[in-house]
Amino acid sequence: MIRRACAALCALFLPAVAVAGQFDGVYRQAASTECGLVGVDGGALLIRDNTLFGVSMQCKMTRPVDVVDMDATLYSMQCSGSGQSWVERAMFMHPADGDGLLMIWNGYVFRYERCPDLTE
Repeated sequence: MIRRACAALCALFLPAVAVAGQFDGVYRQAASTECGLVGVDGGALLIRDNTLFGVSMQCKMTRPVDVVDMDATLYSMQCSGSGQSWVERAMFMHPADGDGLLMIWNGYVFRYERCPDLTE
């Protein structure tokens, strides 16, 4: 009986997990970035289902905290790549001008433009 109740409660929350995150998309840092390539030098950055995929690394975006009075979210980033793993904090927000992404790591700010939808 308890297992069925737990399964029913878990089923209620599963659809929420499957919903795309507010920052999901493919982003480029420069006009010369190849939007069709992810995870390689010269390629794009991909965020899907609260996971960031970069050059030879990926980070699970966990423990989201909305930043007070800002359209921004602070994440704990559980990262791995090149045989190593590490944890960092990063803040994500959409820029006031345009459709892109601002990513702030301790001491660094990155601005990425959204790649066009390649399925069009």
